[in-house]
Amino acid sequence: MIITKVPLRISFFGGGTDYKPFFDEYGGSVLSTTIDKYVYTSVRRCPPYFDYHTQIKYAITESVRKTEDVIHPLVRNCMLFTGMHNLNVIYDADLPARSGLGSSSSFAVGLLQAFSSMQGKYISKEQLAKDSIYVERELCLENGGWQDQIAAAYGGFNRIDFCSTGFDVKPLVISNEKKFDLQNHLLMFFTGLSRNSFDIANSQVKNIDSKTSELLEMKSLVDDAEKILTSQTDISEFGKLLDHAWILKRGLTKNISTDLIDEIYSKAKNAGALGGKLLGAGGGGFMIIFAEPDCHKSIISTLDDLINVPVVFENNGAQVLYYVPE
Repeated sequence: MIITKVPLRISFFGGGTDYKPFFDEYGGSVLSTTIDKYVYTSVRRCPPYFDYHTQIKYAITESVRKTEDVIHPLVRNCMLFTGMHNLNVIYDADLPARSGLGSSSSFAVGLLQAFSSMQGKYISKEQLAKDSIYVERELCLENGGWQDQIAAAYGGFNRIDFCSTGFDVKPLVISNEKKFDLQNHLLMFFTGLSRNSFDIANSQVKNIDSKTSELLEMKSLVDDAEKILTSQTDISEFGKLLDHAWILKRGLTKNISTDLIDEIYSKAKNAGALGGKLLGAGGGGFMIIFAEPDCHKSIISTLDDLINVPVVFENNGAQVLYYVPE
């Protein structure tokens, strides 16, 4: 049996510039961190005593005789890609799926790491990220960016740059004091809305040509954010930059925000927030809010109908928690 533990992520700046149609021509950059909320994937061989050969447990339970009959596209394609079969696969997570934290990519990373371990093979973080991107984007044919798979595999607080030849992961070199200061300024709320990020991603891809100037500005904000974190600049500037980035992002397509999300954000700002954004592709899920710590109580009280989830940064990336070869 193999159990993997893969972190979820918060993307601060540059989301949308990690889409291949954009970065192939213009380059892309994102600034993100993984957090101490995880996707756990358990994989073991399916005993030969049942009338099924593979069983997958997530929101539903699938029991099938052939890999090709697995309904879950990610599990099916990961199995076909690696040649794995006759498995019991269980998905579990600390936070809901389809909520803007990259859970599907964390699941992909966890599956491929588990399959590699079952085959007795070591897989590097770089290869784990590349294989996850290939399965999700090429085999599952899902539109979207590349940042989630890379963040999940590598872990930590990183700047990730993209170009036509691939990607480069640069851990952000900042003091622990500055990192803790940033962490202590953040609040994360669950809006209660789930969404299909692939529909929003499809819309963003279609709009790339008409939104190039906005995406280029969003890319440049990664430089600005990095300068704030690596200099003596007051951390409050990071929050103000988040506000500007959110205004740009919500203009990429009408599906990114909703009246309810706009209302939540407006309430948070009226209660003292300097900035924030909806995480992931948009449409729902989790929202990150940046505010001075002495405003947190007021913001939490104002948004008392939402679930507040503590944010703690993590550095480990994908891990094998339990390994017993069969």
